Amino acid sequence: MSVTFSNANGDTMGTPATDYPSSIIALVSAAWTTHADKVVMRYPDANDEWVDVTGAQAQARVNAVAKGLIANGVNAGDRVGILSRTRYEWTVLDFAIMSAGAVPVPVYDTSSEAQIDWITSDADVRLLIAETAEHASRARSAAADSESPLETVLVIDDGAVDDLAAKGADVGDDVLEHRISTLSHDSLATIMYTSGTTGRPKGVRLTHFSYVRHIAGIQESMGPVLFQEGASTVLFLTLAHSLARLVEIALVASGMVIGFCPDPSKLVPAMQSMHPTLVLAVPRVFEKVYNSAEQKAEAGGKVKIFRWAAKQAIDFSKALDTDRGPGIALKARHAIADRLVLSKIREVLGGRAEWAISGSAPLGDRLGHFYRGLGLTVLEGYGLTETNAASHVNRPELAKIGTVGPPLPGIEVSIAEDGEVLMRGEQLFESYHHNPEATAEAIKDGWFHSGDIGSQDEDGYLTITGRKKELIVTAGGKNVAPAELEDKIRSYALVSQCVVVGDAQPFIAALITLDPEALPGWLKSKGFEPMSVAEAGKDERILARVQKAIDRANATVSRAESIRTFRILADDLTIDNGMLTPSLKVKRARVLEQYADVIDGIYTAKHSHG
Repeated sequence: MSVTFSNANGDTMGTPATDYPSSIIALVSAAWTTHADKVVMRYPDANDEWVDVTGAQAQARVNAVAKGLIANGVNAGDRVGILSRTRYEWTVLDFAIMSAGAVPVPVYDTSSEAQIDWITSDADVRLLIAETAEHASRARSAAADSESPLETVLVIDDGAVDDLAAKGADVGDDVLEHRISTLSHDSLATIMYTSGTTGRPKGVRLTHFSYVRHIAGIQESMGPVLFQEGASTVLFLTLAHSLARLVEIALVASGMVIGFCPDPSKLVPAMQSMHPTLVLAVPRVFEKVYNSAEQKAEAGGKVKIFRWAAKQAIDFSKALDTDRGPGIALKARHAIADRLVLSKIREVLGGRAEWAISGSAPLGDRLGHFYRGLGLTVLEGYGLTETNAASHVNRPELAKIGTVGPPLPGIEVSIAEDGEVLMRGEQLFESYHHNPEATAEAIKDGWFHSGDIGSQDEDGYLTITGRKKELIVTAGGKNVAPAELEDKIRSYALVSQCVVVGDAQPFIAALITLDPEALPGWLKSKGFEPMSVAEAGKDERILARVQKAIDRANATVSRAESIRTFRILADDLTIDNGMLTPSLKVKRARVLEQYADVIDGIYTAKHSHG
């Protein structure tokens, strides 16, 4: 396969489409043939011991399940739903459905009955494969109360994958080969539903070419990460999300070993036994690793040492970006910090990771420098489901902390007059499923309008400042991007969520929730008595700590943009209460509606915390 080269704007040099594999299945099968005797995947058994799968075993399993789907009546072009956490069987089903000539439709395992009903109805899903009996019950209940086309629900935990493999025994290889041969660049590979921050999720149609083209560019740009000797990662991000889905296919295509971790609460032990070279996570995970290490140090009376070591890591990383680099004294301090603290955090992540990829939300400069200072370079990226998950990523040879990197090959970027990031390229989505109006609104004159505000530097490295629709305009006419403040405040160990408010108001304020998981350890580390989240939200000592976090965030913006007051909400924002999307993004409109009385109270009160 030939490789496409691009300039800083992502302009391609014209590689013919015929030089790319004909489909995702052709790409994956080639990789598994190359790595037939090599371990390509690992999954935990009932005792959380790793079970190894070679390329040949993975291929045989996918083929057997694909034949089972054909025997079960799945026709070319049919839509088959997957409702499950991230696990080995998810990936087997993903590739098996494609091999049968059908179209996988991922559904978040946290989806409500209404969400399951919407996706299965919109995508015309007649067969759904669910992970657990509870998932299946939710899906069947949704179908029973609507006009949903859903007819059959199979359950992974009840042996559905084994049953399909057994059922396919009578289907000939020629039948399967014919189905695979019908796949082409123009074939629909999947319908990925957006997380729905502003309304009903939209079905994003992505072709096989979108993936094979994108993965060629990713391999070209990320070679040192993907093709490192002994390369491996622990995959725990939900495969119903476009980023994890793209990564799944890219890692398989590159021969990197994937260790599946269905239960995120077991992530640390999984990393410590897997020893991954790559950590793939969202900023919240990097924040929690840092915060738990700080809390542990505080509980052991070593918080001053921890904070000193963290400062050395950050200073060392910042010095790497200067012409002179770290000086002798800083190198010496950094070496001591590494011995006392930093090496222990590396061990938490398995001890071997040199690279990390972070997406879905901004990481922040402080954490970016901290992790690079301890030897883990976080390559922050950016993209939307419509850009097939990733449009930008920092490069191993040049990671600019605070940016999301340059565009990947094949993607061209333009910044509109109002600062909106516009993109076009071969791997972008085909259209929204059954929604020509939304497609026409998103794609104008050949450019996809991302809805994000950003700027590019001289190297094409992009910095995102916020969502266009979320920009707050104060009564004084000041434009405020809430995400910049929210991300800084959320990095404080005690804070779970932060929503900045103030549209058409005289000043900026914030709604804050406390992290119920972090609270007990935090209270203990400070020598405070145990208390509930509700009690903590009224405790003057805790209010003062939150105010300090707000003061730190305010120091990075002008006075007109600064948060003057805040309120701590009694309940956290969660998927279950409808305030977060399945990919953990805040549904801002829902929050503003739910807490309208709290917001009104802020602006009518004569006194405030700030």
